[in-house]
Amino acid sequence: MAALQSIRPAVSGIVRNPILVLVTALFGVSQLPNLLVQSTSPVLASAISLVTFGVLVLVLPFFQGGLLGMADEALDGGTGLGTLVATGKANYVPLLLGYFVLLAVNTVFGFIAFMGAIIVVVGATMAGTGGSGMGGDGAAAGVDAPTLGFDPTLLVIVAVLAVGLLLTYLLVTFFLQFYAHAVVLDGTELVDGFRRSAGLVRSNLLSVFGYTALLTVGGAVVGVLAGGGSLVFGPQQPSGSPFAAVVSVEPTTAVLVAVALGYVLVTGAAGAFYATYSVAFYRSIRGDSAA
Repeated sequence: MAALQSIRPAVSGIVRNPILVLVTALFGVSQLPNLLVQSTSPVLASAISLVTFGVLVLVLPFFQGGLLGMADEALDGGTGLGTLVATGKANYVPLLLGYFVLLAVNTVFGFIAFMGAIIVVVGATMAGTGGSGMGGDGAAAGVDAPTLGFDPTLLVIVAVLAVGLLLTYLLVTFFLQFYAHAVVLDGTELVDGFRRSAGLVRSNLLSVFGYTALLTVGGAVVGVLAGGGSLVFGPQQPSGSPFAAVVSVEPTTAVLVAVALGYVLVTGAAGAFYATYSVAFYRSIRGDSAA
């Protein structure tokens, strides 16, 4: 299976080129200011997060293109920062446009989900208060009071639409997840990159599903470890937090430095593996498809 067979060359590429870990660790460094001030100044953390998001939207296309180029070289031998700069510059415009396209898709799905949530909240409120204001007078007069109860059928419809919306979103991201690889590794334009990604996924559904499942499980494990570490060793929890009693490590400077260093290393290792693994897998299904 391509998803499993791609793990070994990915790890070998990282071992031969530890610079990949250093490059991807820069992303973790960019997140440190927000993490360090989050518990002490939520307003400042929000401002930093907003600024960081704006910068990342502009920088990530360059970084992603260069990293994919480095991973492609690392699978065959050695790579360096020159590839990061050259490949990032060469593919910056189509990858930036791709980010905006995906951001627009996320915005549309998010808006639809938000409107659906409003409908559910309003409907639940009507169901809870329907007829309560007239119940007393109606009973005294011996007349049944009209109710404004929420039709359960509408809840079912909203639930079905929500599930359908989620599945549609997951399918879109599932089929388009290799568009950047097509742009960088195959030199396609953005629209052709979307088409090529969808075509390769359609031709290798089982392999891509296994690949996605492995990345999802691995990402969840890394996320749990990072979250647990930040909870136990991070800044002190508020007194009302349910985790306040669990946290016993005093947030000294040494502890914060250790947490920051650990976060950067985990981010670097996970990012380097994703880059090389995704490229190795893409090359595998591209070769299978061509055959």
